[in-house]
Amino acid sequence: MKTIGFDAPYFTKEDEARTYLENLRWPNGPVCPHCGAVAGHYEIVPKATSKSPARKGLWKCSKCRKQFSVTVGTVFESSHIPLNKWLLATFLLCSSKKGMSAHQLHRMLKITYKSAWFMAHRIRYAMEQKLDSLLSGVVEADETYVGGKEHGKAGRPGKDSIKVPVFSLVERHGRVVSQPVERVTWTNLRRAVVKNVAKSARMITDDFPGYRSMMKDYASHDIIRHNEKQYVNGDVHTNTVEGYFSLLKRGIIGVYHHVGSNHLHRYLSEFDMRYNKRKVSDTERTIAALVGIGGKRLTYRD
Repeated sequence: MKTIGFDAPYFTKEDEARTYLENLRWPNGPVCPHCGAVAGHYEIVPKATSKSPARKGLWKCSKCRKQFSVTVGTVFESSHIPLNKWLLATFLLCSSKKGMSAHQLHRMLKITYKSAWFMAHRIRYAMEQKLDSLLSGVVEADETYVGGKEHGKAGRPGKDSIKVPVFSLVERHGRVVSQPVERVTWTNLRRAVVKNVAKSARMITDDFPGYRSMMKDYASHDIIRHNEKQYVNGDVHTNTVEGYFSLLKRGIIGVYHHVGSNHLHRYLSEFDMRYNKRKVSDTERTIAALVGIGGKRLTYRD
């Protein structure tokens, strides 16, 4: 697949960006987002003589008689930012290994910081992907904590900690699923494992006591004893999930600096998507995010 360059016309010209997105979302022709009709649409051509000409890219459905464009029913809807800047921002977030701050987007796209911040969150929502199948094979499970620095003894923070727990499940040589949890409890962790992991999986965890009973339903469960300074025992280790955590923390600490707990799940969607698509090109990763914009809306109030 041809690699996207920053001089690509759909990054610099709004008309080219709209045509590119239409071809991507509607390969067989326009689809009405209101009624789902796939035929009978016609484009409303702007007239120069009109006092209030229709905007470019506007279509009308002959079935439900409603107007629509390629951005209706997507995270791009109702935005006054040019579509070519949306495509460029999506490419930048998908191609930057540790993410890109809203301040950097604000400088590069020449938009306000508030607009760049909201734009980044909408793109992260588009990057959110559901598993097409449960995690299988060898699956490592572990939790980490993100947030402000705290002084004290090493180990898991207490219940009054300002840090937020993040639980991740990583398929060796495969996919990752991450989510914030209110507290690291047997109930919360088991719910995530049951939802995302096939019963045939071989589970590998550290020696946190809560893992012992919840893994009984799986094919096997190996424990690496971190409390005894054991980190590798043959192929028993949690280095894969620890590697993912290192990327996550480097991004949050080094790029974003501060992440609100109410927005953390969107940042996890961003890091999960880039990790899961790590073996494809930046172009393919960007296309995967653009495919995910449909059927999603995120307002500033939300």
